[in-house]
Amino acid sequence: MDSNKIVNWKNELTRHLTEELLPFWVTRCRDVERGGFLTQFDEFGNDSGLDEKSLLAHMRTVYSLSIAHEYGYDADGISLSLAKDGVHFAVSTYWDALHGGFYWLFNRKNEVVIDRKILYGQSFAIYALSTYSRVSGDPIGLEYAERTFDLLKKYAAETAWGGYLEMFSRDWTLSGPGPEGGDRKTLDVHMHLMEAFTALYLAGKRDVHRRALEEIIELLRFRLIHQRYGTGIPQFYRDWTVAPQIKFDVVWGWDRFQEGDNKKTHDLDNTSYGHNVEFFWLLTEAERALGRDPHRHDELFIKILDHALATGIDWDFGGVYVEGSHDGSSVYDTSKEFWQQAEFLTGMLDAYLLYHHERYLEAYENVHRFVLDRMVNHDTGEWWPLLTREGEPIWRHMSHSWKVNYHTIRGTVMAIGRLNRVLREP
Repeated sequence: MDSNKIVNWKNELTRHLTEELLPFWVTRCRDVERGGFLTQFDEFGNDSGLDEKSLLAHMRTVYSLSIAHEYGYDADGISLSLAKDGVHFAVSTYWDALHGGFYWLFNRKNEVVIDRKILYGQSFAIYALSTYSRVSGDPIGLEYAERTFDLLKKYAAETAWGGYLEMFSRDWTLSGPGPEGGDRKTLDVHMHLMEAFTALYLAGKRDVHRRALEEIIELLRFRLIHQRYGTGIPQFYRDWTVAPQIKFDVVWGWDRFQEGDNKKTHDLDNTSYGHNVEFFWLLTEAERALGRDPHRHDELFIKILDHALATGIDWDFGGVYVEGSHDGSSVYDTSKEFWQQAEFLTGMLDAYLLYHHERYLEAYENVHRFVLDRMVNHDTGEWWPLLTREGEPIWRHMSHSWKVNYHTIRGTVMAIGRLNRVLREP
């Protein structure tokens, strides 16, 4: 691949990050009146006025601002200052002093609206707080990340079949079955727990966190990934029997399926291209954090990457599809969602750095061009949430509780760093 082309990619992403994406957030996210972060913005970047704040959006913002500082995109210190304020606000306002753990949902006045303990949210608390402390040296983030980890081990660890239960009431009583989620385990939560435990171990270097990370890697590898195709399986019952993918009553994964949406969900044969590639590169990061060689997973990695390139990328219009079948024979949803694109930017570069096959740079170029030419709303600086296959906006908001800055800032920052590594290689 022509090195000049790679330099141009890096320069394009750097301009986007420093002139569009980060300015969008550092000029808008602070809630000056009530504290915390504002994360509800319309297509013009204006506050949409929605009376909602969420643990998820708050912690993802802490994480994004922390890595902006870590990777050198915070010369004036504003990002780190915002992250610090976000951490101290969260532990003083969103932490349950009686039962421990962070509440799930709040109104704009920061009053608790949903007091349940949802592992998806707790995992991002660990991830963000650990990253903040490692970057800043402020110990309070790590303190509350460790306290959250201890609560997960006490209340959520599934001792009968392994892994973690995911949905609890305020006092950590397990939620009911079905839509309440108490009888389900998901790839999404366990993958993000791997991500969180990686950050926690890097921040504190404690052996108990190392063991938890090693354990969840093996669990993901042999329980949650299709052993034949290397693809992620979305939902399971407690004993790891594959379960139909259902909507949960208060949480993630179904933000695209609005009321009245008639898209078929392919309950037992659907896999997310974005999750598969995200899992690939997060696992390489986890192994490196443990001091182990990611090549120990080569057989699995090649399955994941072959599936992604053959089925997940739209070689005609550019970008990454939403989901398809495990065997790669069918694409079920050809629209283009923002976060899958971000994960492929990082994942395709990691694939190239690991295996040095030009096809991964070709795949990166495909997604890079789609993101910069179609996915980024250059009038405001953030990314469109959902596009048609051809690249026309379906949804037009710039941010809400599910669509914030975690994928966009992380994907851009990580891609720039990896492009620098590609350029340094002989």
